Amino acid sequence: MNSSIPTIKMKSIVLDCPDIQALSDFYIRMLGWEKDLVEEEDFLAIRSPLSGVKIAFQTNSNYVAPVWPEELNAQQQMLHIDFAVQSKEELERAVKHAISCGATKADTQYCDEWTVMLDPVGHPFCFVVW
Repeated sequence: MNSSIPTIKMKSIVLDCPDIQALSDFYIRMLGWEKDLVEEEDFLAIRSPLSGVKIAFQTNSNYVAPVWPEELNAQQQMLHIDFAVQSKEELERAVKHAISCGATKADTQYCDEWTVMLDPVGHPFCFVVW
């Protein structure tokens, strides 16, 4: 490790959205994660009970859903999250479960090793056989 670089740890991935309660509840149902202890009026986070990884949600009253796949002159995705599954069978189960929680499967798919999904407010995420 380069000692001239300060110690920097990733705290969370933050998703802007119009309703932090609704979107965090979706991810809690889909992932089985827990609400983090820190919660503010316009910000809250959930965390994985296994790894401590966090996804945070921040209110943006001017939120515009991204378009997937990208289109010229449309709101572009800023990032997407990849969630790992162990097999193609688990991939199919994860997709069905996510849909039952409120996600949609993106119309455009590129490979049978991963599936692009959209959360209820349009953020793309993927299930990946990893």
